[in-house]
Amino acid sequence: MVQVFRSALAVVLVLGLGALPALAQGTRVTFGSADHDSSLPVEITADEFRIDQADNTATFTGSVLVVQGEMRLSADALRADYGAPGTDMARRMTRLHATGGVTLVSGPEAAEADEAIYDIVDGTVVMTGAVMITQGPGAISGDRMHVDLASGAGEMTGRVRTVFQPGNSGGQ
Repeated sequence: MVQVFRSALAVVLVLGLGALPALAQGTRVTFGSADHDSSLPVEITADEFRIDQADNTATFTGSVLVVQGEMRLSADALRADYGAPGTDMARRMTRLHATGGVTLVSGPEAAEADEAIYDIVDGTVVMTGAVMITQGPGAISGDRMHVDLASGAGEMTGRVRTVFQPGNSGGQ
């Protein structure tokens, strides 16, 4: 995270600008800690719960909160996909699809979007629709963000915009 801000701040200083609205097609981002453990238990709370054993899904609606280790995800609704019956993944969640006012928090960083898909098996999150990440005093927005939770590395694509506060290097 700090590397991204320091690199971007260096660009700002070289260009002699105090703030940079970078309008690009894609940019590398970091999000969350590089030591996220996707094998930790996933706790989900919601106002309502429905399960469909025919297609191996569970649907949670109303003030949904998902907690796994240090990561928190909130949304209006969430569909959880389970492994196929008769496989070693049966009864294990493999993918979460959150919609409506999605917020993902990992440590001091937060991301908001219209929807998010968390692939638990691969340890990746894809957020789409008005994605906005805040990291300290800086922010970056775009159409789509893909993050590998194991490494914390990610990419923001679409019409990307970043805003840096003058004289601030991300707090470090």
